[in-house]
Amino acid sequence: MIQIAIMGLGTVGTGVAKVLSENARQIERKLGEPLQVKSILVRHFRDGAYRQLMTDDFARIESDPDIRVVVETIGGVEAAYEYTRRALEAGKHVVTANKQLVAERGCELLELARKKNVRYLFEASVGGGIPILHPLRECMAANRIDEVYGILNGTTNYILTRMVRTGAFFSDALREAQAKGYAEADPTADVMGIDAGRKICILADMAFGRQVDPAVVPMEGISKLSLRDVKIAGRAGYRIKLLGRAVRLPGGGRTAYVAPHLIPEEQPIANVEDVFNAVVVRGNATGEVMFYGKGAGELPTASACVADVMECLQSGPRQGGVSWSADTAGFEDPLELHTRWYFRIEGSLTDAALAFGQVEVLSEDGETAFLTDRISGQEARQQAETLNVLACMRVLG
Repeated sequence: MIQIAIMGLGTVGTGVAKVLSENARQIERKLGEPLQVKSILVRHFRDGAYRQLMTDDFARIESDPDIRVVVETIGGVEAAYEYTRRALEAGKHVVTANKQLVAERGCELLELARKKNVRYLFEASVGGGIPILHPLRECMAANRIDEVYGILNGTTNYILTRMVRTGAFFSDALREAQAKGYAEADPTADVMGIDAGRKICILADMAFGRQVDPAVVPMEGISKLSLRDVKIAGRAGYRIKLLGRAVRLPGGGRTAYVAPHLIPEEQPIANVEDVFNAVVVRGNATGEVMFYGKGAGELPTASACVADVMECLQSGPRQGGVSWSADTAGFEDPLELHTRWYFRIEGSLTDAALAFGQVEVLSEDGETAFLTDRISGQEARQQAETLNVLACMRVLG
């Protein structure tokens, strides 16, 4: 009998317990022996199916020699970091879905796990139920990864889908997402791009092998997005999506950011809708590979956590290529990237042409919406200084 502990009994922690119970036979067949939850760390005891497993004393988990893996689903950084560090120090594997902790302290915790000959795994922290980190580190290991980008937040993708399909304003689409349970009562981390930002940092860490500090990654959300721009983009054959991007730059530098983009509708990622997520990895040998599925939710995220638990138990202390340098040097401002830009201005085509030269006009009806040629973000900012800009976004591709 293999015994594990769960820290936190919210959506993901409950999902882990459910997956272990409902799929017990399949899991036992693959591991060769049963897998059982022995303890669940909670702040407050409550009645229910797991009442007899609850404890509010982490030391009981930390000192229990029978507990081999700890699943951290607390969220946040302070308590989660402290308990994770102590569990690793005690020689226990740790699995997590905590994107903030991995983005901010993952490098340190991976090094501690290596020293203690245990594993720290976090497949669920980026794509929920979408397998992306394992393929990135294993299946694409022979590639130089040049870019990773994707729709990394299901809440914002749902809101954008409703704006396109029904013509809903952002505020109305957000209220609908909250009513359906897709958005939190406080949706700040989602709609301001913070959630996607933490995920793209983890992907960049793994793709490029160096720490990306979330504090230096620009994160722009969709709260200021106008329905007018959504409609203009749609008529011109584009979809607007919130993307996280991590790009290897010429000369060896790297950059990462989160921002809304216009995406040509013929690109597969443009048609990822509702709460679904998608991640595209571009390797120098494979070209572009896309991973698609539900990026959040109780059971999809729990499935990824349990798969990591099984990997810890099956493959021993080997870290399986999960590591990156703590060196943050080489990170550059994403405004150095060259791309096409979308602008909507209060002015005429003449005004746009005077600022940017040749442009592709998308709309002229009192305001002018247009696309520039490929230029850097710095150039776009400088050349737009003479204009009354109502909206601007990057164009993917």
